[in-house]
Amino acid sequence: MWASQRQQISEPCGTQDPALKETLAAGRYKRPRSFSANPPRKHEAINSKSTIPCMIEMKIQRVALAAVIVLQLCSLAGASAAEAAEAAEAANAVSGAAAPAAKRSVKVMQEDFLRLKFGMFIHYNMATYKGAEWVSGYHSPADFNPGGRVNTDAWADAAVSAGMKYGVLTVKHVAGFCLWDSKYTTYDVMNPDCPYQQDLVAQFIKSFKSRGLKVGLYYCWRNPGFKSEFKVLPPECDPATHSLQEQNEFQKKQIAELLEKYSDVFYVWNDSLDPQIMPAEEALAFFRNTRPDVLANSNWWDWGKKGTLYGDIAVKELGHFPESNTAPGETCWCLEPKWFWQEGARPKKAPDVMELLETANGRNSNFLLNVGPDKHGDFEPESLKVLAEIGKLRKE
Repeated sequence: MWASQRQQISEPCGTQDPALKETLAAGRYKRPRSFSANPPRKHEAINSKSTIPCMIEMKIQRVALAAVIVLQLCSLAGASAAEAAEAAEAANAVSGAAAPAAKRSVKVMQEDFLRLKFGMFIHYNMATYKGAEWVSGYHSPADFNPGGRVNTDAWADAAVSAGMKYGVLTVKHVAGFCLWDSKYTTYDVMNPDCPYQQDLVAQFIKSFKSRGLKVGLYYCWRNPGFKSEFKVLPPECDPATHSLQEQNEFQKKQIAELLEKYSDVFYVWNDSLDPQIMPAEEALAFFRNTRPDVLANSNWWDWGKKGTLYGDIAVKELGHFPESNTAPGETCWCLEPKWFWQEGARPKKAPDVMELLETANGRNSNFLLNVGPDKHGDFEPESLKVLAEIGKLRKE
């Protein structure tokens, strides 16, 4: 049984560190730490009596606290989440401790994002093999079996043929299964029972980057509004036995891991992240402190709130923003009938996709078109034809 092979990880979801608890309680949102009881320290070579590490740590804490205070004040003053994030970034700059990667303002990054216009969404995960959009419970890693190496180069080539400028892959969906080798769980592609035994996220990034495409990662958050049967989180942080705070800490750690491990990621697609999980100020502070050069969107769990700006990019799912929209947005749609692959499904016609694309772009929004790989990790031939036709129509 695969579950018996999971290694026991110290402090599996939350933390017993009093200092960290005090930091969280005080609102000083810092970069997530390893679950390890004795995490390696980069400054171990420095004499333990030196005050330099302490001085650096104190400065980082002051900057993080200043950023959070500015975010909260902006929120009270009625500023938008994006405006609050810019104010916090300005506070960091004034303090003289802004990270080199934060030289571009959030507004500039949002403007650059909107210039991309068109991207590829790739829903490929455990659900591909279960025949369900929402996978309940935990399934064996052995079920994730493409039967060989997934041709992510073909994904990137298909995106280029359509004139797309970036791609977003579902690295963790509702099933909780991870497409990278995560140090926080064994429920991933490197589990001994999983036949794949390769880092699919690294493959995806290499393929898209080699063709001049930008890369984003989709990560599904465990929203309190979900039914209990939908785990979303790996077994090490089963929501049935872990509190919301513990779940949030685990999810922050995994996202920080992704952003630290894959430096080419420019965008995090946060599904179901909304105020039921944490306030927008806390979410933005987390992303700014982890990777200031990364944009973060949020697809609200509440359908009535979709399109409302919570992170840096507002999201509309299977629907358009109003003509009056001024928020930087992204509209996501399916080329085939469902998000995940279904046998025999037919794609939309290229002219219909063009109409959706032009409408989205005309309303201050990118268009993110989903294409679902089959059980071998391949796009359907008919879908590839439509993507190529879209590329030709865009050149006319």
